[in-house]
Amino acid sequence: MKPISFLISLFALIILASCSQPKNFDVLIKNGQIVDGSGSPSYIGDLGINADTIAAVGNLEKATGTMEIDATGLAVSPGFINMLSWATESLIEDGRSMADIKQGVTLEVFGEGWSMGPLNESMKKEEQESQGDIKYDIEWNSLNEYLEYLTTKGVSPNVASFVGATTLRINTVGYENRAPTPQELDSMKLMVKQAMEEGALGVGSSLIYAPAFYSSTEELIELCKVAAEYNGIYISHMRSEGSRLLESLDELIQIADEAGIRAEIYHLKQSGKENWHKFDDVVAKVDSANAAGLHITANMYNYVAGATGLDASMPPWVQEGGYDKWAERLQDPAIRKKVKEEMTTPTDEWESLMQAAGDPSKILLVGFKADSLKYLTGKTLKEVAEMRGTSPEETAMDLVVQDGSRVGTIYFLMSEANVKKQIALPWMSFGSDAGSPATEGVFLKSSTHPRAYGNVARLLGKYVRDEKVISLEEAVHKLSQLPASHLKIQKRGSLTEGNYADVVLFDPAAIIDKATFEDPHQYSEGVKHVFVNGTQVLKDGEHTGEMPGRVVRGPGYKKE
Repeated sequence: MKPISFLISLFALIILASCSQPKNFDVLIKNGQIVDGSGSPSYIGDLGINADTIAAVGNLEKATGTMEIDATGLAVSPGFINMLSWATESLIEDGRSMADIKQGVTLEVFGEGWSMGPLNESMKKEEQESQGDIKYDIEWNSLNEYLEYLTTKGVSPNVASFVGATTLRINTVGYENRAPTPQELDSMKLMVKQAMEEGALGVGSSLIYAPAFYSSTEELIELCKVAAEYNGIYISHMRSEGSRLLESLDELIQIADEAGIRAEIYHLKQSGKENWHKFDDVVAKVDSANAAGLHITANMYNYVAGATGLDASMPPWVQEGGYDKWAERLQDPAIRKKVKEEMTTPTDEWESLMQAAGDPSKILLVGFKADSLKYLTGKTLKEVAEMRGTSPEETAMDLVVQDGSRVGTIYFLMSEANVKKQIALPWMSFGSDAGSPATEGVFLKSSTHPRAYGNVARLLGKYVRDEKVISLEEAVHKLSQLPASHLKIQKRGSLTEGNYADVVLFDPAAIIDKATFEDPHQYSEGVKHVFVNGTQVLKDGEHTGEMPGRVVRGPGYKKE
């Protein structure tokens, strides 16, 4: 009989031998610069994927893969999170998500004030009538049904959303400038509860626009209290990013404090030259709130211009009741005179991006609904006003009426120095504030902001490699693990064994944005391969046609 020590040693040898046997993975990525999302120093290593999961990270030199990729010279990182995506319609038109996939974006986060649900029948009718170049049937009611609609149809990236405070308000109060009744507020809160249990990330607001402008701080606190019960987050395009920037930040901090909720600032900026000096005060307020035990963060896009519509140049009162009422008022001579006066008079009562831009030559017209006006695409408001022989203010009013829309507009507002300082803030992540178009088909009927094609690549190329504002490791952290942790998203955001295999391989020496304000429909370069849930959607820079995107749900999700 063998001694027990011999049997133990034999057993240990068998275990050791089995551990040293080469492993086989579905995908083996070899010899890459592993930038794991944590912010830790990168290293040369390997990554193995089985099915939809990261199976191993590190030294896998004895392993094999059914698919093997030599990543020598490439960074291997987690998929990037677009914290402010407007790909809600572009993904319906083209689920490949070309502009963002070619930058390594594997999660699109929606819900800046407006969300694609919950919708009632009148809202669905309005949305159908207001559609621009992209036409689609609205086959859903709830936010969750919309997200499921996308993934059933087929999309390449993962998708997630906040429930929009504007959407909740229109659903109950409509477009009126008044407080909700107690019954209406209860209905809004019930809709937040439903959305959170179906996986919404939290509540999103956009407070410079009507009818969101009419929401009180107290109303928002009540909605956020419900989201807080599900560990959600409040995220806001604040009431002002210019003359009342600091006061608006105080409101966001108050909402976070009184609702007991984490909060994030959408596309942090200091709009208008006279407000650029407020950067340090903004940072001091956020840091102070965090030191006091709150959790305040922000995201941004890496450009000195923002994009919205001509509604952001007109007082909210003229927009009460929705587009039809707005357009009707703009045809009344007495009202036009009053609107023009308010458009040219400095005020703290509402946020005028026309005044923040400082000159109509810094206002670019990029999105028309009417084919008869598309020839004006790419011209400045000043140029169109001179063509027509009318003032910029009158021209803006005329265009809104004639186009049947708010008219897509780019405003040059920010300081490049502040953009760089913001990128370096430890609580900063990134969002394009744009759709994910393609350089073909219906997308070419309108112009767009270059951030739609270049926000991530611009960060990694211009600001990381060329200008060294932050390190590559820190940039990847701010594009992946940091936003995932803010959103309380599980099993995504880092190259960690057991996480879903959202993986990007890019060339740090070559990645760059190509889109410009003059010619925005240009893909970024430098991203070679992208995997979403273990499926390759980009191979050697070309889309594979795969659509493995899933709905990513927040921490309050309750399975049926």
